[in-house]
Amino acid sequence: MRYLIVFIGAGIGGVLRFVMSPAVQGMVNGWTFPVGTFSVNMLGCLAIGFLGQVAESKGVLTGDTRLFLFVGVLGGYTTFSGLGFETFQLLRDGQVLYGVVNAALQVVVGLLCVWLGWLVGRMF
Repeated sequence: MRYLIVFIGAGIGGVLRFVMSPAVQGMVNGWTFPVGTFSVNMLGCLAIGFLGQVAESKGVLTGDTRLFLFVGVLGGYTTFSGLGFETFQLLRDGQVLYGVVNAALQVVVGLLCVWLGWLVGRMF
């Protein structure tokens, strides 16, 4: 049953990523920088920071609910594999600055978003 819970959550997260990433990228048409993937990753980091704080401090989102949201939905939604591939492509195509900036921003801003989500979650 737990596999089914993760499977369903990951499907939902994957569909959300499939919709959001190209929509955001389309808003900055013509940019080489992968803004769609960046946005999805940062929102996913913000969400897991917030939900992690709320789950831990309030004792909610336990068991299967936590599995569904954290492993399933957010695991399917965030795209760090996309980060690796897109960064590789930028580097391979000679766009070293974009590649380095992409990787660095994803990690640094992602960690800041987890921290911010954690702080906001403490308010609830």
